[in-house]
Amino acid sequence: MRTALSARPEIRHRKSRSPLAMVAAAAMTISALLIGPTTALAAAPAPAPAATPPATSSTASPATAPTTGATTPTRARSTTIAAPPKRRPTGSAPCGGKLTYGKVETCASIVGAQENAWTFTTTVDSDTLLARLNSVSGSGVGARVTDRDGGFTCHVGAYLNECRLGPAGTYTLTVTTTYGTGEGSYTLSVESMRTPSECDTLPEPFFSFASAGVSGTLPAGLAARCFKFDQPTGTRLHLADPSGTGDVQASILDGRYEPLGCPIRYTTECTLTEPGPYRLFLHESYGNEAAYTLRMPRLSQAVGCPTVPLAPFGDPGAAVGQGSVAAPEEVACHSLTTDAAGAVVVRFNRYQDQYLSWGVYDATGQRICDEYSSARHCFLPAAGTYILLVQNRNDVGNAVDYQVAVTALHRIDGCVPATGTSWETAALVVHQTSPVQTNCQPFHAEAGDRIITYTAPDRYNEAAAWLVDADGTVLCTEWSEQDGCVVPATGTYRVVSYLANWDDDSTDLTYKMQVRRLSDAVGCPTVTPGAYGTGPAGGLGGIRCRTLDVATAGTYRLHAVGDDNYERYGRVYDQAGLRVCGTGRCEIPAAGRYTLVLGDRGTGEVIDNDVRHAVALLPWAPSNCTPVSDNGWRDAPHRGTFPAAGQVNCLQLASPAGSRIVQSQPGDTTFDASPEITIVDATGEYLCDYSSLRQYTCELTGEAPFHAVLTGPEGSPVSAYTMAFSRVDGPPACAVLPRGDTGATATTGADRFVACWSVPADEHAARESFTWTRTSGTGDARLSVIDSRGIRYCGPTGHAVERTVTCTLPAGPVTVLLESDAVDATYRLTHRDAATPTS
Repeated sequence: MRTALSARPEIRHRKSRSPLAMVAAAAMTISALLIGPTTALAAAPAPAPAATPPATSSTASPATAPTTGATTPTRARSTTIAAPPKRRPTGSAPCGGKLTYGKVETCASIVGAQENAWTFTTTVDSDTLLARLNSVSGSGVGARVTDRDGGFTCHVGAYLNECRLGPAGTYTLTVTTTYGTGEGSYTLSVESMRTPSECDTLPEPFFSFASAGVSGTLPAGLAARCFKFDQPTGTRLHLADPSGTGDVQASILDGRYEPLGCPIRYTTECTLTEPGPYRLFLHESYGNEAAYTLRMPRLSQAVGCPTVPLAPFGDPGAAVGQGSVAAPEEVACHSLTTDAAGAVVVRFNRYQDQYLSWGVYDATGQRICDEYSSARHCFLPAAGTYILLVQNRNDVGNAVDYQVAVTALHRIDGCVPATGTSWETAALVVHQTSPVQTNCQPFHAEAGDRIITYTAPDRYNEAAAWLVDADGTVLCTEWSEQDGCVVPATGTYRVVSYLANWDDDSTDLTYKMQVRRLSDAVGCPTVTPGAYGTGPAGGLGGIRCRTLDVATAGTYRLHAVGDDNYERYGRVYDQAGLRVCGTGRCEIPAAGRYTLVLGDRGTGEVIDNDVRHAVALLPWAPSNCTPVSDNGWRDAPHRGTFPAAGQVNCLQLASPAGSRIVQSQPGDTTFDASPEITIVDATGEYLCDYSSLRQYTCELTGEAPFHAVLTGPEGSPVSAYTMAFSRVDGPPACAVLPRGDTGATATTGADRFVACWSVPADEHAARESFTWTRTSGTGDARLSVIDSRGIRYCGPTGHAVERTVTCTLPAGPVTVLLESDAVDATYRLTHRDAATPTS
């Protein structure tokens, strides 16, 4: 059966090997191992001189037979076992006779120690025989090849075998059963590498990307089918997977019949490094009948690729290429021409979910860049024509329709009018009306300016943006720990940007952009250091930046909030635009002017001028703070307010260094009346916060006096609060809680929401039960038990109207705190040995 030119390649489907095929393959492998090794097609040794004795070949598995130099793992293929031929009558003549190149011989029966002698003739010295011996049923078979004098030449086993022959003449191929016993059937086919039965020529149009390739079917049991072609040495080819339902493969042989390391099995690329003419012998690894489509379009001096013109910035209009690639691993191509060296942007619609990969190749077929090495741009080293190759990586099997546009960065057609870099300039609104659009925003900068760009459509559709100079050279391509990009010279620069994703039903998507100068920033409201307990200087205002005018170097507390009092994070830069610190704790190295830029995620998003902020710049160590008692269970609580967003208050604690305190608030305090609280020493160093104060206790270490730093609750720009502090280490100062049913009574109210008792060491057991009951009024309470060191041993419990809790207590006296709502009520508290039964 001769090869036919197909109108278009067939869509191929891969299947796994059947269990029957695996059994057959195992039998053939055993045959090969017993008879001896042979050499695979792709690894054939160089031809020996006529006077040299014939070389012995070996058998290779289908994973390596035609793919010398390839590292791609073997794929599972389906195996079809032909129905056993009709059995010969017992005692009939053995199979054998003359073998014809390119023909499949069938032997219905080989029995016991029978030897089937087949002969073939080569007309050239040092020919290479391609032989395929397939066991069809019954006992496995193997073969040996001998010359006209009976001298051993090679073994023939399963799969495709290569056998290097000696002088021209007639050779004998003798088939036997593997163990000399049993009965089996087989097929046998041979082909000459030097003088094949037929070798179809691949014409010049075959190497076009527009060619559908050559399609055909390899008959079951066929050794190989030959193709030949000629191309200039150095030609680079794109090799496509030729398989249909089987495992069809080959490798390209040069003019010396040596393999070039170009496996025709997987989608790959190959350079013809040695002179031709070239040949390849196509075969199916397991000898099954298999359809194939052979395609080898030329990457160097490529033809058959539709042209995609360079697109302008903005809407590309008609400068959009379109194509479709079948899956998997199929390719399409486009030709693009540039009049100058420089970077280009390659844009696909719906790139992320199309499973497309792409690469740009020069006229010699060498890859210049791809989507992995140049995610945002591709540098073309010279003017000329290039090839854009598009490949489908979707293993599901679906064809992909796509659009593509290529925009040259050295061109300016389609750029919008220039913008300024002042921070008070309103954010730009960029329109994107095409999925493959690239946008251009010019601006002026002086040499040494550090420029930063922000883009913000929304969290689900990021916008890519980067800087180029007037020639289209991409700036700041290396990672830096600093923000922004320093421009090398005075002149016009551009921000190149686009939306990463595009919905099919979209017609006009927008995103905001800010182009700003970090160095010597202008347009930012000025903030000077303020004081605790007062609102931020300037109050709420628009613009995302602030100029910090600092007269003294030192450590500062930088607190920024929005008009809803939610904290806003940001970064501080010096006059050169270099990063100094972030919000929170900021070390100012020298007196001068600094720039605070606000952004909830650091940098990257737009915060427009209509978003208001308040910024408090305070000394890190609090001063002039309101004194508060550390006998909160006895003295009136402290009441305070936050009259404006961003205000920071502070309280000076009465307790000395080494003591432990707890903080209490009314149990019915709402979220908008619960400020954030941090306990610090005299230098402003952190000691503990709200969580440790309420759940544990806070040890006052470091230098006294100690302070509580308070910020308003998020979501409440204006709020009021009530709190009390109690020292809980050392001998209890509270009244004794009697043991037994008598207990003690506590009265609560708006100014009394903490009650305290002490239990002497000899008045409690190792496990003690405490019971509280509200006897009048409203609200509920919770309980804590703390030892003399200030360690909380029990609680805080949950709030309840009445409850009994059992605590394991240490030796020594303990303090009992009952914290309630700030409402009128009375509670009775008792305690007893937990081992004593209740009456």
